Amino acid sequence: MAGSYGSWTGGSLTARDLLKPKHAARAAFHPAWIPESIDPAVEQLKKIRLIAGTIAAVGVYTFVEGGFAFDEMLENMLTASVVLLFVTPLTVGIMLLVWKRDGDIRALKPSLFNSLKLLLLFVGSIVLTVVLLQSANAAGLLILLLAPLVIWLAVFVGRGAWHVGANFFGTAGVHRCLPPLLATVTTWLMALPDLLTGDLHGLSLGMGVLFILGAPVTVTGIALMEMRRLDQRYGIRLKAHPATQTPFVPPMPPNAPPVPPGTPPYVPPQGNPYGPPPGNPYNQGNPYGPPPGNPYGPPPGHPYNRGSNPYGPPSGSPYNGGNPYGS
Repeated sequence: MAGSYGSWTGGSLTARDLLKPKHAARAAFHPAWIPESIDPAVEQLKKIRLIAGTIAAVGVYTFVEGGFAFDEMLENMLTASVVLLFVTPLTVGIMLLVWKRDGDIRALKPSLFNSLKLLLLFVGSIVLTVVLLQSANAAGLLILLLAPLVIWLAVFVGRGAWHVGANFFGTAGVHRCLPPLLATVTTWLMALPDLLTGDLHGLSLGMGVLFILGAPVTVTGIALMEMRRLDQRYGIRLKAHPATQTPFVPPMPPNAPPVPPGTPPYVPPQGNPYGPPPGNPYNQGNPYGPPPGNPYGPPPGHPYNRGSNPYGPPSGSPYNGGNPYGS
């Protein structure tokens, strides 16, 4: 269900957004099923960790060696993809063995499969982009047709790397401590070959140590701060099974002030809520109804209101003497 189009993108992706690689990357690499951050400070730590991880992924030493090596950058992208493809499932598998001692891990299968699909999507996008970039030189006139696609993919992958570096393939949906753990393991494994072989890429000892060890040490320090804050403020520990931890509930707004004792309960006003309130100068009865008395006769006090018969002669008239034709 989480892999369906609507649930993956949250229904927010339109056909027009596909023309914008930034919007498409956010919809693809930051799906709607990834939980939101529970702490703004943790979110800031993620951004700092991401910047340090980017330095390790791209390889700052390529800028110091005497110019930016484009081919070496493509090789680093492929290397990073292979590392991610094997290290991420391996690290998560080890943590599953740790969590298995405290509870059942079968409930984590939906989140695990979603993270795996996101990992494969990202690695496949990187491989496709690198293959197109490497074949661009030999494409000839075909490069005119491939150029828009290559540019779109380059922006798509670059933006996707930013989202993936923050959520680390949505593994926060499995356990919120997994993203900092995976970031630490990945950066150290990428620096490990250079450490074992002593290859400083032509740099001096000081510069080699700075650019090879600087990023892993920085990422590790920030990841430890992130996990410590999750433990101290929210009780989320890496070794604890996700199901055994209390789910995070956003804080509720402060309650209303207490009602003083003896205060009568609130009673809503009775009667017609649309009528004028008591004492209103316009509350004089029905303004459109007829006046009291004969609705067709003149009002009281009118000079023509001389008797009950409105059509008879007034009182005191010489013709008001009875029947003038009687005997």
